[in-house]
Formats: sequence, C-alpha cells, structure tokens
Amino acid sequence: MKRGLQGNEQEDGGGTSGGCQKTLKRSRKQRREKDLEDEEGRWERLPQEILFHIFQYLPLLDRAFASQVCRGWNQAFHMPELWRCFEFELNQPASSYLKATHPDLIKQIIKRHSNHLQYVSFKVDSSRESAEAACDILSQLVNCSLKTLGLISTARPSFMELPKSHFISALTVVFVNSKSLSSLKIDDTPVDDPSLKVLVANNSDTLKLLKMSSCPHVSPAGILCVADQCHGLRELALNYHLLSDELLIALSSEKHVHLEHLRIDVVSENPGQHFHTIKKSSWDAMVRHSPKFNLVMYFFLYEDEFGPFFRDEIPVTHLYFGRSVSKDVLGRVGLNCPRLVELVVCANGLRPLDEELIRIAQRCTQLSAIGLGECEVSCSAFVEFVKMCGDRLTQLSIMEEVLVPDHRYGLDDIHWEVSKHLGRVWFPDMMPTW
Repeated sequence: MKRGLQGNEQEDGGGTSGGCQKTLKRSRKQRREKDLEDEEGRWERLPQEILFHIFQYLPLLDRAFASQVCRGWNQAFHMPELWRCFEFELNQPASSYLKATHPDLIKQIIKRHSNHLQYVSFKVDSSRESAEAACDILSQLVNCSLKTLGLISTARPSFMELPKSHFISALTVVFVNSKSLSSLKIDDTPVDDPSLKVLVANNSDTLKLLKMSSCPHVSPAGILCVADQCHGLRELALNYHLLSDELLIALSSEKHVHLEHLRIDVVSENPGQHFHTIKKSSWDAMVRHSPKFNLVMYFFLYEDEFGPFFRDEIPVTHLYFGRSVSKDVLGRVGLNCPRLVELVVCANGLRPLDEELIRIAQRCTQLSAIGLGECEVSCSAFVEFVKMCGDRLTQLSIMEEVLVPDHRYGLDDIHWEVSKHLGRVWFPDMMPTW
C-alpha cells in the first residue's frame, strides 16, 4: 500500500512539475509578447514633433520604408511640414547616373501634398524627356503656394529643347497660383516677356530673388517691367544684353529696397560680337541708392571684344575672367574698379603682369581674394603685391607655374616670404582652387 501510494504520489508529483514548466513557458512567452507590444506601442506613441525631427533627417527612400512600420509612422510620413521643401530629380536611367524621384512618389505628392509645397526645385538631366516631365508636374501645381522655384539643368540646358508654348503654359500655372514667390531661378529656359508680366502681376510684392541668365526670349523691356514693379528685389542675375541704363535707374528709384547682389554674365555668342556701353551716371545712381551692393561680373569674351568695358569707373566688386584677357584690360581694371573685392584671371598669356598687379594692389583697397591661372608674374612683383595688401588677403590662389623666378626670389624660398607678409603659411597651388 505504501509502495502504491508512493507511486501515485510520484506520478502526481511528476504531472504537477510538468504542468508548472508548461505554465512557466507560456507565461514567459506572453511576457515577451507583451514586452514587444509595449515596445511597439512606445514607438507608436512617440509625439509627432519628435517623429518630424527624425523623419526630417532621413533620406527620402528610408523615410518611405519607415512609413510602412505602423499607422503612426505612416501619418508622420504625410505631415505637411515634411513636404514644404522638395527636390524633384528627373533623370533618364539610360543617360544619367543620378537617381530619379520615383514616379509613384511624384503621383502621391501631386495628389496629397501639392498645396503643402513651398520650396521646390527641379533637377533634370540633358534629356528632353526629363524637361517635359518637369513641365507636366508644374502644370499640375494648381493648388500650390510656392515661395521658391528652381529649374536646374544638371547638364546642357534641356529646357531650351522644349516647345516654348509648352514650357510657358506650365510655368504660368505656378506664377498665377502661387502669388507668394520670393525666389525664382529660371536660367537657361525659354521664358519670355509675356510670362514675366504674369509673374509680376501675381508676385510683385513678394519677389526678392530672380536668376534668369541665358534666357534669349527675354528683352531689356521685359526685365525692365520686373524692375519697375518688383520693388523688393534683393538679388538679380541676368545676361549683359538685358542690362541697360534704364534698368539701373529703375533699380535706383526711391521705391526700391536696396539691392544686395547684381550678377551679370558677359558672354560672347559669336567672335567679334559688339557690346553696348553703360553710362557712368547710371552706375553712380545705383551706388548712391545701394552703396553696399555687390556687382558680380563673369566675362567669357574674346580679347578683341573688351573695348566697351572698364573705360570708365565701374562699381564691380567680384570679377571673373573665364577666357584670356589682355594686359591692357587688366591695367584698366586697376584704374577703374575701386570697389573690387575679388579677382580671378583664368588666363592671360606670356607677358608678365607685374605692373598691372601692383596697380591693382594700390588702387583696389578692398581687394581680399585673388586667383591667377595661366598667367605670368615675376616673384619680386608678387611679393611686392602681397606686401601691399597681405593683411587683408583672405584667399590667395596662385598656380606655381604663374611665378617666374628672378634675381631676388626663386620658387624654393618664395613661400616663406609670402607667408611672412600674409601672417599664415602659404604655398602656391598645384591646381586652381576657385
């Protein structure tokens, strides 16, 4: 009997122990599941402002993947604040190494976020298909209120290959519907005078920045219309053929806010092209009205085309010569550009620029940055130049081949002499850095 009882007790004890183990396993599993649920719940319950900051730093593709984690993250993905700034990259896989914005995402943006977009740029490659895609998107932004629009061709100006009417109709949709544009970059596009009138009619009170170099369908009268009506302009970039005395006078009127930057591209389309002259009185009016404005000029001319330039005083502050420029022109720069802050000369020839460089140091008392490419300067003249303006030179980019050794200095010791007058270690550049 005892043996039987003990057997029964062992049997019952064994059964009780097995049941406890199963119960423990179930409870551990339940706890793990509950912990996972709690953890997911905690992520799901993150405040929207924290999710916004997280999503803001995620690449677009990662942000899209994160939106599939849970309902809360999907809602965060569609927060209007995340769609105020967007860059459409429109590239053809066969002709570009850049990654294009996915078509499904573009559809979703147009459907759900077009009225949230405020700062938008379109980057297109050299294909006409990409430019057409950009126009198609523009024409659908009927509910937008853009503040910034940039149309950028990453290679050759592909927007110019579109039919002008197609481009203009798409662009005017934005001009008419935004009514709050403050910054507009439409370089290398077929924009024309009538479309600029639409821009002015709807955005004259808000437009502050306008970049429209290489726009052959715009006339001086068209840009003058902008200057006459958009009194808040702070920055304007255009080709020299659009610059006129009338434009400078308009920008100098009492109604205008002081212009901060005027950027001018002086580009020769054909060798021997003639350029008009701007009166000194027009420049003087501009300086009186906006005494601190920066006049940035990029010259891409042949040597025989510089005749109209630098004959009189001109208030240029930043001057870039992209092609070879003669000693005579650089000599006139030293005489007639007293406000010069930065000078870059990509090429000059084989005649040393000693006198010209010294004259620039003497008369351009605000010069703080200079770069010389395929030019020649004697080491002695270069050291003298640095002595005269070394304390204010923040950038000195001179290729080693520019410096010609003479009886006073050789290439081995010139960097010590220049460093002494600059107050910092300096070496000639092996390649230009501008």
